[in-house]
Amino acid sequence: MQWTLVIPLKALARAKSRLSDTADDGLRPGLALAFAQDTVAAALTCAAVRDVAVVTDDGLAGRELAALGARIVPDEPAGGLNAALAHAASVVRTKSPESPLAALNADLPALRPLELTRVLDAAAAFPRAFLPDAAGTGTTLLAAAAGRELLPAFGTDSRIRHRASGAVEIALDGVDSVRQDVDTGDDLRAALTLGVGPRTAAAVAALKAA
Repeated sequence: MQWTLVIPLKALARAKSRLSDTADDGLRPGLALAFAQDTVAAALTCAAVRDVAVVTDDGLAGRELAALGARIVPDEPAGGLNAALAHAASVVRTKSPESPLAALNADLPALRPLELTRVLDAAAAFPRAFLPDAAGTGTTLLAAAAGRELLPAFGTDSRIRHRASGAVEIALDGVDSVRQDVDTGDDLRAALTLGVGPRTAAAVAALKAA
């Protein structure tokens, strides 16, 4: 089964504010872009993924991620994360209506293609399914079968809200790279322990040298 992934990315200047204890205002946009680049690059090499659409209005991020092979969808509603995902899902579904669809966080710098394949294969058994984040309260992936609405409910306590919406929680061991998103300094250290992609590694090295 070949999936279309939708990856939302807010403007880099506003991204990763909770990393203020780790990086100053001038360095956080570069970290956010590096996270997204490593996430998209890994997703594009996943055997279960047909294409990746990034929904963003950030010009730099759009150019850099398009260069990796992602399709860029403008965030036309400008109504927040869930509105952006619903809009992007509608756009990609007009071109690939037969494809299952999954929303994936843009801050998974340790993402492993084989682990993502395992998660998507598990999601394929259900009309809608989701993977909780490493913290156990959020969501890093929400999947919908062909012909099913995504119905995103990302944000605070999204694990509870996605479960309440009828999505099945995916319970898999050994997929830590798909669960480890990065919002805080502790999250970044956990991702580094797993092993991050080259762009994040370079950005962190620059951060340490600053």
